Amino acid sequence: MSESIKENAILNEILHWETELQDDSRTDFQRTFDRWFQRKLDEIPSGTKNILLKKIDSSLFHLHSFIQNSFIQQDAKKQILLSARSLNSDIEQLSDLHLLRIDQLHYLADLQTSKHRLYSFLQGGLTGTGGLLLTGLDIPAQTVLNLRAIQMISMCYGYEINNPYEMMISLKVYHASLMPKQLKYRSWLELKREGKKGASSYFYEGKEDVSNEESLEFLLKQIAKLSVISLFKRKLIAGVPLVSILVGAGFNYQVTRDICIFANKYYQYRYLEDTYAVRTGGNDE
Repeated sequence: MSESIKENAILNEILHWETELQDDSRTDFQRTFDRWFQRKLDEIPSGTKNILLKKIDSSLFHLHSFIQNSFIQQDAKKQILLSARSLNSDIEQLSDLHLLRIDQLHYLADLQTSKHRLYSFLQGGLTGTGGLLLTGLDIPAQTVLNLRAIQMISMCYGYEINNPYEMMISLKVYHASLMPKQLKYRSWLELKREGKKGASSYFYEGKEDVSNEESLEFLLKQIAKLSVISLFKRKLIAGVPLVSILVGAGFNYQVTRDICIFANKYYQYRYLEDTYAVRTGGNDE
């Protein structure tokens, strides 16, 4: 009974968070910026936009595959299983993590997200020092960190990321988490539908395009951040470009925090959906 109460409490938290996603709380300045940005997007030839979006998708697929097959990620997977076995000795593989209670899974995921928030904070601070190499590597490095964070959260809830279906879902979670706030709710609903359609799938059968026009707004914000860092890197305080370091560290930390919150809510929701389906034999009624 206590486990059911915990699951209901977490489900209520997710539903409350989902309700907050629906609120369009943009300021007048943000609405003006969104209109300006949309006008600028409309001025770009559709062919150019399609090429750019395909390049972004291709980069994401390659980065995802690189992270997934890296020794660091394999070691992290072993560490997750080791931590899970300390809670339940019957666990042998990632799918067995569903034997744990949802609060235990949340604990495992929280350990991973706290590490990645710290990594992102430090990486953003290094970018803020203003070095040309570090500035050039900022967007790829942040993308790798955030994709890896989502992969780790997925594994902590018992979802293996080395099959085509889970790979596509993790990329769509990444994309949805970067959406402007007024569009996140729509992306959240699409992800919920995807989860129900392919609960036991190995191959992904839906639309494989990840990026869209709205993705370019996040890219623009990244470029604006780097411009601010470049502007303040010569303003030294005790010989240190403190303002640019704070801008880089603060921005990257906030992005990773938002991504981790979104991913955690999604995989919690999937876990609860799958657990309910198992208990009821796959029947909703």
